[in-house]
Amino acid sequence: MKRISGIAIAAIVVAFAGRSAEGLRGNTTADAQLAESAQPRARAPVTFLQINDVYQTTPVDGLGGLAKLATIKKRLQEAGRTPFMVLAGDFLSSSVASTVFKGEQMIAALNAAGLDLATLGNHEFDFGDDMLIQRMHEAKWEWVVSNVVDRRTGKPIGGAAPYLIKTFGTLKVGFLGLCLTTSEISKADLTHTEIVDPLIAAARYLPVLQSRGAQAIVAVTHLAFVDDRRLAERFPQITLIIGGHEHFPITAVEGRTFISKAGSDARYVARIELDRRANGTLERFFELMPVTPDIPDEPAAAAVVADYEARLGTALDVAVGESAVPLEAHSIQVRSNEQPIGNLIADAIRSEMKTDVSLMNSGSIRGDRIYPAGPLTRRTLIAMHPFGNVVTVVEVTGQLLLRTLNAGVSKLPAAAGQFPQVSGMTFTVNVKAPAGNRVRDVKIGGEPLDPAKTYTLALPDYLLNGGDAYDMFNGVKVLVTPQSGPLIVTALEHYVVEKKVVSPKVEGRITIQQ
Repeated sequence: MKRISGIAIAAIVVAFAGRSAEGLRGNTTADAQLAESAQPRARAPVTFLQINDVYQTTPVDGLGGLAKLATIKKRLQEAGRTPFMVLAGDFLSSSVASTVFKGEQMIAALNAAGLDLATLGNHEFDFGDDMLIQRMHEAKWEWVVSNVVDRRTGKPIGGAAPYLIKTFGTLKVGFLGLCLTTSEISKADLTHTEIVDPLIAAARYLPVLQSRGAQAIVAVTHLAFVDDRRLAERFPQITLIIGGHEHFPITAVEGRTFISKAGSDARYVARIELDRRANGTLERFFELMPVTPDIPDEPAAAAVVADYEARLGTALDVAVGESAVPLEAHSIQVRSNEQPIGNLIADAIRSEMKTDVSLMNSGSIRGDRIYPAGPLTRRTLIAMHPFGNVVTVVEVTGQLLLRTLNAGVSKLPAAAGQFPQVSGMTFTVNVKAPAGNRVRDVKIGGEPLDPAKTYTLALPDYLLNGGDAYDMFNGVKVLVTPQSGPLIVTALEHYVVEKKVVSPKVEGRITIQQ
C-alpha cells in the first residue's frame, strides 16, 4: 500500500562522476583500482558514503541491506579510496524489529557495516531520551550533535561532540550535526533534553570550525528540505549538507552549498567526493548509487543481520495481548461494512495520535480470513496490516471531512478498498443517493459535524498521498508527517498491549441505508 516516491533532483552538482559503480562491482581489487584511477575524482582525499532514514537492516523491495553497504565501503578501500560513511538521522525506529529490540539491532548492524559518523533524527527519540543515550553508548562510530543538549550537563546528549574536525590527506573538514525541532518529536520523550534551533547552533559553532582551520564544512542534518535550504542561504560557508528526513533522493545546489539526501532504507547510497585544488577551490563529485542484489553481502555484517532476523522470528510469535472475539477479515466484508477489526485498528491509530477522529481504508486490512479469538502475536498483527504504512495527522474542516467520507463510500454497494473504517465518529450512508452526496448525520464525539470547525484526523500516509482515490488532502495542514509518524502496526501493538484484552464489536459507527 505504501507508495514509493520518485527521485527529485533540483540541481546538478558542480562535478559529476557517472560511471564509477563499475569500480565497485569489478571482480578483483585490481579491476577496482584501475576503474577508480581513471576517474577525475581519483585525487579527492575523502569519499563520503551517505545514508539516511534507514529503518531496515535487510533489503527493501530488492534494494538496500546494511551488509551490502559494508561491501561497498570495503571495495572502495581496496580501490585506494578513503571512504567515510555518514548517516543523517532516523534509524533507531520505526520498524517491527525496532518495536521488539528498541533499536539495538540497528546499532549492531551499523557497527558491523562500518558506519563512521552519525547525527540524530526525530525517530531516535521514539523510545525516550534515556534509551537513546544507552544506544549512543553502544555505537562504535562518532556522533556529532550540535543542537540537542542534555539539560543535566549542559552538553550534547549522550556524550556526542558539538562539532568535529577531521583531516583527510591535506584536507581539513569540519562537521556539524543538526536535528529538527518540530512537534514531530514528542515532549514526553524529552525528559531531560532540549533541542536548540538549528540555525542558532550553526551560528555558534561555524566560527569555531573556521577559526580552527576547517577548509571545508559539512553539515550533517535531519531537517526538512526547506530548512536545509534556509541553512545554506544563511551560512554560505557550508560546503556540503548531508541531509535526511525526506524519504526520496534529493540533489540540489543552494548558492555555494551542495545538498544531498539519499532516500531511505539504504536502497541508495550517495557517494560524494570533496577535493581542494591548489588555488583553494573546492570540487564536489557526486553519484547516487543503487544498492542492488548483485552487490554481495559482507560476511561479518551479514552474520550480525542474520542473528537479529532469527531472533526477530522468535519474538514475532510472542503474544502481546488477546482478543476476546473472532476478528472478521474477509475482503468482501471489511470493504463494504463496519467491522470489529476495522474499529480495532482505527481506534488504535486514534489512540496513538490523540486525535479527534481517525480513518483508514479497508483495503489495507488483510488476511482474507477470520482471526480466531485468543492470543494476538506480533505476527498476527502484521498479517492484519502487512504494509509499511505510517500514521499521519492532519487538520481538516468539517466540510473536508464530509467530502472524505463521501469519497470512501462512493462505490457502495460494491466492496472497495477505499471503504472507510473510522473511530471517533458516526455517520449514515444513503446508497441510493448520488456518489459524493451519500453521507448523512455525521457526529464527532456524539456532537453534530460542524462544517466550519477544524478537527484533527489520523490516517495512513497512503491516503494522505492520494491513495484509494482520497485525493482531497493537498494543501491541508499536516501535523505529523509521513516521515515522523509511527507504523500502523506499531500503533496497533501499543493499543493491544495497553488494553491486554480487546473485544471490538460493530457499534453503529457506520449505518448503511440500502
